[in-house]
Amino acid sequence: MKAKPSKNQKKATPAHQSAGKVNMSATASGLTSQAGLIPVVKFLERIGFEQTVNQTVPHQRGDNAEYQLTGSMLLVVVGMIGGATSIAKLCGVWSDGVLRKVAGWLKIPVETTISRIFKEVTEKQISQLESVTHRFRAQVWRKANRAGASKVGLNPVQWIDIDSTVDTVCGTQEGAAKGFNPKKKGALSYHPQLAFCVESKEILQAWFRTGTAYTSNGVVEFVKQLLAHLSNKTRLIIRADSGYFVGTLLDLLDAHKHGYLIKVKFKNLVALLTVQQWTAIAGQPGWEQCEFEHSCGTWKVTRHFVAVRKKQLKEQSPQLDLLGTSEYDYDYFCYVTTESLTPWQTHKKYGERATCETWIEEAKKQIGMGKIRTAVFLANAALFHCAVLAYNTLRWMAIMSGSKPLRQWEPETIQTYLVRVAGKLLTGNRQLTVKTPDSHLYPQAWEDWVAVGLGS
Repeated sequence: MKAKPSKNQKKATPAHQSAGKVNMSATASGLTSQAGLIPVVKFLERIGFEQTVNQTVPHQRGDNAEYQLTGSMLLVVVGMIGGATSIAKLCGVWSDGVLRKVAGWLKIPVETTISRIFKEVTEKQISQLESVTHRFRAQVWRKANRAGASKVGLNPVQWIDIDSTVDTVCGTQEGAAKGFNPKKKGALSYHPQLAFCVESKEILQAWFRTGTAYTSNGVVEFVKQLLAHLSNKTRLIIRADSGYFVGTLLDLLDAHKHGYLIKVKFKNLVALLTVQQWTAIAGQPGWEQCEFEHSCGTWKVTRHFVAVRKKQLKEQSPQLDLLGTSEYDYDYFCYVTTESLTPWQTHKKYGERATCETWIEEAKKQIGMGKIRTAVFLANAALFHCAVLAYNTLRWMAIMSGSKPLRQWEPETIQTYLVRVAGKLLTGNRQLTVKTPDSHLYPQAWEDWVAVGLGS
C-alpha cells in the first residue's frame, strides 16, 4: 500500500513534457549561425591581413577583375576556420549574409572563380607566402609582449619541432606521386614539411612538397630560411626524428651555435651501442643508459651521443641454447644532442615530440590543411599556405587573448563552442551590432574570444 504524500510535500515536476505545436517561417532576417567568425574577421583586419599579403605577395589581375588573390585568400582562411574542407564548402560558409556584411563583402566569387585565381599563383609567390606567416607571427609576438599577454618572443631559448607528413590524394593532382606512405602504400601523395614552436603550438614555417620528397629533402635550406626570420638573440633547439639525422643540418646548427636533439639511425648502430658502457637507471627497472662521443662517416667532428635501452625477454626457442647466449634482447633508443641532459632525460624530452604529431593531425583534420585541392600543384601549395594561416590565426588569437582555455583548445573545440554561435545583426546609429544568446556554455572563453577579435 502506497504512503500518502504529506500536505507539505511538493509534487515533482516532470523533466520532459510536450511542447505543443510548432510552426516555422522563413521570414527572419539578419540571422547567422556562425557569429563566432566575426571576431576572426575583425582580428585579421586588425593585424592588417590584406595589406600585408598585398605587400608581400604582389599579384595584379586584369583591370576588369572583380576579385583579387588577397581577397580570395581571406575568404579561404576564414572559411577553413569555419570548418570548410572544400572550395564549395568555403562558398557555403560565406553564403551567410551577416558574415558578408560584417566583413564588407557585397558578393563573393563562385568556386570556379576561386580555383582560377589560385591557379594563377607562381612559384615565386609561393616562396613569398612562406614569408607572410613569419611577418604575421613577428607582429603578434611583439603585440603580445607589449600587452603582457605572452613572452614567447622574448624567450632566450626556443624548442622547435620539425616533422613531415603524408597527404594521400585521390584522383589526379599535379605533383602527387608514389613515395613514403605508411598508411596507404603505393598511393599518390604529397609530403609537406613543417616546423612548430613548441611553446605556442604555431606553425613557424611550412613547405609544400611533392610525394617523392624524402623526409629530410631540403631541410638545410628549410632551417636556413627559419633562422633568417627568427631573432638572432634566441637560441633554437631543433628536435626531430631519425629522418633528419643529417650531418649537414648538424653542421649548420653548430655553426650558428644552436642546439639539437635528434633521434639516431644508421647502419651498424646496434653494434656500436652494444660495446658501450651501460649503467642501470635509478628508479627505472629494466632500463640502462650510456653516453659517448662518435663521428659518423664523413663528419669532420665528433658529437655527443646518448642512448637508453630496455631489457626484453627473448622468445622461447624449443631447441636448447647450446651456446649459452643471453636470454635477453634489448630495445635501443639513441640520440645526438647538444643539451646537458642525462640519457634518460633526453629520452623523455624526445618523447614530448609526440605533441607535434598531434598538432599536425589537428591542422590536417580540423582545419583542412592539404585537403582543399585543385589539379594544379602551385595552386594546391597556395591553398596549403592558406590553411597554415588559418591554423595559426587560432593560435595567434589565443596568444593575444592571454586565455588559458583558448591556448589549450584544439581547433575543432573552438569551432564547436566559439565559432558556431547563433546571432542576429542589428543596424542603427551608423554601426553594426550582433546580438548573441545571453547564456554561453563557456562564458569567459567567449568573452575572451570576442575581446581579442574586436579589440575591446
